Amino acid sequence: MDKNDIIYVAGHRGMVGSAVCRALAASGYRNVITATHGQLDLTDRRAVREFYAASAIKTAIICAAKVGGIGANSAGNATFLHENILIAMNTIMGAYEAGVKRLLFLGSTCIYPRMAPQPIPEDSLLTAPLEKTNEGYALAKISGLKLCEFLRRDCGVTYHSLMPTNLYGPGDNYDINGGHVLPTMIRKFETARTEGHKSVPLWGSGTPLREFLHVDDLAAACLFVLEMENPPDLLNVGTGVEVSIRELAEKVQAATGCTAAIEWDSSKPDGTPRKLCDSSKLRSLGWKPRISLEEGLARTVADYRREVAAGTIRL
Repeated sequence: MDKNDIIYVAGHRGMVGSAVCRALAASGYRNVITATHGQLDLTDRRAVREFYAASAIKTAIICAAKVGGIGANSAGNATFLHENILIAMNTIMGAYEAGVKRLLFLGSTCIYPRMAPQPIPEDSLLTAPLEKTNEGYALAKISGLKLCEFLRRDCGVTYHSLMPTNLYGPGDNYDINGGHVLPTMIRKFETARTEGHKSVPLWGSGTPLREFLHVDDLAAACLFVLEMENPPDLLNVGTGVEVSIRELAEKVQAATGCTAAIEWDSSKPDGTPRKLCDSSKLRSLGWKPRISLEEGLARTVADYRREVAAGTIRL
């Protein structure tokens, strides 16, 4: 990418999109354009096509998505499939129809089978059934990455995808009912600490294994692959370090300074038993994460407290 190219970041207000915008600015990219939902509804095909047609965009980075934790996904697979597939199809095809030559589509490692080999390699895609609790979201993301792959193969555009592991960091969604596991834990432990609760209820058994990547590391990976002339179609992005949900809870508890007891509700679903992605392809190209989980948690708790104090927290 040239520093003067017009770059469109879809979903710039979300955790991932805002991190990508920060990374672009820090790297000297001067012409980043964005649009709020009020300005551009990404589920509206005509509006998206008109937006692309009116802008001389050279590169598009698709961070926009409807996201949520295990509870929100399992209760709303239809909505997650419908909205995310519209966003993916509209932003990718709209870019192609407008002559955009470079596009990076961001998905999630939930695209892989529930019982995929561990660590999960990119070539395990579509080899076995998906995790049912987030099947709708996963199918939409698979459709997006496949559309990028097909357009690249059939039409010669450099459209490619990154599949990050579980993300966290500034600007996350701390909705207790719809948020992901780590921000939900931060809010619950912080609430217990500030309000003097004696216990913190958490879903499941605490036994599933997960991997967590700070969103600023993902943003760095985005710029890394976008600056490559001929990147692979699909790359995983992760730390290679896994932790049980129980261990994660203890780390969040320590980072917040909360002394409340943890109460596990085993009647709630655990989701996929283990999910560790194989990021060796990306590492072999020269990228590696910089932020440890302990450092990232300390930074994220501090960010959460600043956002609460400023009244800007996403709930």
